[in-house]
Amino acid sequence: MSADPRAVLTRPAPAPDRTVAYGDHPDQVADLRRPAGSGPARPLVVVVHGGFWRAEYDRRHTGPLAAALAADGYPVAQLEYRRTGQPGGGWPGTLTDALAGIAALPALVAPALPGRVSGAPPILIGHSAGGHLALYAAATAPSTVGGVLALAPVADLAEAYRLDLDSGAVAALLGGGPGDAPDRYAAADPRSLVPMPTRTVVMHGSLDEQVPVSMSRDFVVAARTVGSDISLVELPECEHFGLIDPESSAWPRVLDALQSLHDDH
Repeated sequence: MSADPRAVLTRPAPAPDRTVAYGDHPDQVADLRRPAGSGPARPLVVVVHGGFWRAEYDRRHTGPLAAALAADGYPVAQLEYRRTGQPGGGWPGTLTDALAGIAALPALVAPALPGRVSGAPPILIGHSAGGHLALYAAATAPSTVGGVLALAPVADLAEAYRLDLDSGAVAALLGGGPGDAPDRYAAADPRSLVPMPTRTVVMHGSLDEQVPVSMSRDFVVAARTVGSDISLVELPECEHFGLIDPESSAWPRVLDALQSLHDDH
């Protein structure tokens, strides 16, 4: 693993095999990656990138992760969506894009990767703010989601606002704090949307300085208390970016968690 955990964000990755559009906006797209080998069809894995929902972070930084998943035999789609700082981003566009893209991708991917994608709903891998969007999609549109692997997710928007994560990122997404926009928090905050109707694995590094591990601990306890099929995998030597870095010591654990969700299909 690089001495700089952020190195994965700019590490080159092979170009995707194809890009498909689920809407008219240039960011309503997904990059597709064909699984290596000639194995059996598997559920599509939809990668939902993080970056605190901000325009300066796009799907390209998940290229190494997506390429590694494809090399492991998974059909992969890297979802893009409108983000804060862009026209149409924030509330509600960022959230509606995530829902629309996840719902549309199985039909878009099937002809692009013939015979490689099973008919099961996709498994979502969301990192950080993308973990929030994955949890949100599973909670509000469960028929489109076969499972969620949430990597260091922003699982409690009200708490993230209180902690001022990434200098106002949640306020930029929802247009203010819980006191300003309570209906938006009620609709968008995973902490308000439990129980989770979809099998979920939350993975978080204890050394995370971007999203505190306590947020995942509290979210998983709250979700399990009301009957969710959810588990927490806490990695004691891992920070925020190791979870999306195929060169990190955390990566085998990420693959194991994904395999557990795949085995549920």
